[in-house]
Amino acid sequence: MSFIQANLDKYTIKQMCKVLKFPRSTYYAEINHITSQREIEYNKFSEEVQFYYDQSKGRYGAIKIQRDLEEAGIPCSVKRVQRHMAKFGLRSVVVRKYKYQSNQGKIPEDKENILNQDFNATTINQKWVTDITYIHVLGEGWTYLASVMDLYNRKIIGYSYGKKATAELAKKAVENACINVKDTTGIILHSDLGSQYTSTVFEDMITEKNMKHSFSRKGNPYDNACIESFHSVLKKEEVYLNTYHTFEEAGAALFEYIESWYNRRRRHSALDYKTPQQVEDEALAA
Repeated sequence: MSFIQANLDKYTIKQMCKVLKFPRSTYYAEINHITSQREIEYNKFSEEVQFYYDQSKGRYGAIKIQRDLEEAGIPCSVKRVQRHMAKFGLRSVVVRKYKYQSNQGKIPEDKENILNQDFNATTINQKWVTDITYIHVLGEGWTYLASVMDLYNRKIIGYSYGKKATAELAKKAVENACINVKDTTGIILHSDLGSQYTSTVFEDMITEKNMKHSFSRKGNPYDNACIESFHSVLKKEEVYLNTYHTFEEAGAALFEYIESWYNRRRRHSALDYKTPQQVEDEALAA
């Protein structure tokens, strides 16, 4: 009976291959194929690439995924990661880098551009930059995020989210940045010439904390390029990919992005592909 059935199977296979114009030799080679160790390793590596890509929510490209793999004890080259990403159609969110320029614009005589596009610092709590950006929420319209960045490690050390772009919002972000700093004396805080940052409320706080207030030249975003760049990244990696229905929903998403992702997981090319938190930990341990 088994012989008849076997021959029937062969006949069926022959007819099927004939209709599909598929060589029987190829069919038998495929069903008798034994997965090699090389194929197993290839597939496993592809799964690892997919894992770190998914973990970044599609934000990472080959270089940063390669760093994650190396840190996890999986040595590989960037080109190898690129090949696997290309095969499975994995593409990162593209974020264009800011091009720093020295250009026009003036500031009032009673203000000073202390920073003057020198974004380098030798340790934490030397130079901070701050700015306000807008975020759309369906149930509210425009809402506003004020952020403060430490230039040494590019970490967002303070922020405040509200429904109006007020001086109090800007002040609250800086106050939050100061919470874990014992002495703020001498810290350079750079901002633009917006009314929030030139207000009496804000300036009084700067004086109280003995900080030095530096200002961008009028109409010159390059003077505050690092915080401008952060807000651009935030929007391309988070805000533009989602729709927020309520103020609370948007606030929770911003908290998760800044605290869980940007500060602790996102690698920066300017930091030799380390995270802001890693660089801060190294500075504190030195």
